[in-house]
Amino acid sequence: MTRESFRRDINREFDALSGSPSPALSARVRAALTENRPARIGPPVWMAGVAAAMIALIIVGVLVASNLNRHQTGIVPGTIPSPSSSPVVSARPNATPSAQASPTSPAGRYACGNSAASATNPPLSAFVNAVRTGTHAGYDQVTIQFSNGQPSDVNFDPQSTATFMESPKGQAITLAGQDGILITIKGADGHTQYSGPTDFNTNYPELKEMRQVQDFEGTVQWALGLAHPGCYAYTFLTNPTRLVIYIQQ
Repeated sequence: MTRESFRRDINREFDALSGSPSPALSARVRAALTENRPARIGPPVWMAGVAAAMIALIIVGVLVASNLNRHQTGIVPGTIPSPSSSPVVSARPNATPSAQASPTSPAGRYACGNSAASATNPPLSAFVNAVRTGTHAGYDQVTIQFSNGQPSDVNFDPQSTATFMESPKGQAITLAGQDGILITIKGADGHTQYSGPTDFNTNYPELKEMRQVQDFEGTVQWALGLAHPGCYAYTFLTNPTRLVIYIQQ
């Protein structure tokens, strides 16, 4: 039974009980019923739930489609890719040390230890007639000149001090510098033809002082005071005969 048929039945029963009322009264009663009609209500609550569920399904579908598209196109902007399991090794050229040539003098390689030289046919006594010193780029130089040929033996003995023994007095003397080299010339005479200085205060980069410490019984010794442990090279030159010593700076 609908609401309209229910109202019509009520109106008929009311008219039957009340007899034949005046038209005005009947009209007022119907008007009152009409005014008290309940307001139309909106859609049931379950319909709103269904609509919300459908909206949620649509949103889920959009998210799934977007995720699939991201996997197909690669890395999502704004994200940092995870490092690969195999580290990338950058190629690096092999470090090959450049070969450095050993420092050389006009006489060849420098030596830093003891050494000696001998003559083939030496004179009975080689006379010293000149002694000179000098300095050049890379080395200091000592020249001992002989008038009649090369002496029989020459020894070079580096030492870690600038203190030497003066012979035949046996007195210790200290030259300028920190280290030294003792040059011993056997079969030589250093006083017969030489009258020059026997002590040279050179103050060169390496050779600081040079002094004769022996001229006795056929042996001549010159002591060199050096700024550092001495490395040297030597050679004998001719015309005139001379021993040239190069001291590395």
